[in-house]
Amino acid sequence: MCLCVPSQIVELHEDSTATVETMGVRKRVSVHLLSDSLAVGNYLLVHVGFAISRIDEKDALESLQEYANLREELGEEEFSRLLV
Repeated sequence: MCLCVPSQIVELHEDSTATVETMGVRKRVSVHLLSDSLAVGNYLLVHVGFAISRIDEKDALESLQEYANLREELGEEEFSRLLV
């Protein structure tokens, strides 16, 4: 099963990559699959290091709140297993 957690762009790079933040964790991902115009602050869905779609902020924040609720309900250790 794959969980696509919304990731916010914190930096765009010239090599078709972006640094994104996902629930407090920053990582560099490829954005070359997207034809959308991207900007710092946009939200993306990322799968195995590739941005697969851009999503609007409202949907991203709702989803992130649900993940926060799930993290609280399951506990950190169990929740972390879902993200691997």
